Amino acid sequence: MPRIAGREIPDAKKVRVALTYIFGVGETTAMKILGETNIDPEKKAGELSDDELSQIATTIDKNHEIEGALRRQTAQNISRLRTINCYRGIRHSKGLPVRGQRTKTNARTRKGKRKTVASKRGVKDQR
Repeated sequence: MPRIAGREIPDAKKVRVALTYIFGVGETTAMKILGETNIDPEKKAGELSDDELSQIATTIDKNHEIEGALRRQTAQNISRLRTINCYRGIRHSKGLPVRGQRTKTNARTRKGKRKTVASKRGVKDQR
């Protein structure tokens, strides 16, 4: 398996798809990288020469934030939102959806597993 930017990419897949295995590189970015380096996007990743791999790696290093640096930057952005106590920061802290989605019924991914609340069935109003 070829290594680009410290990450192994699958050699059986086309280069444009294989590059998306790198965190921070999507389809559009992959096509932009391949356009800058003049490499055929339909070529399999295993067929790339060492020169082509180094071209891709230098282009990514020079123009794009990926992997650890990108994760660090995202974490710093979220912690900044938390410290300034803006609405989005508070939502991040509480573990609720940040971008305005409804929470009455959905949002299970953010809120986690349901926490059952005991009902007041046994308590009757006595006079």
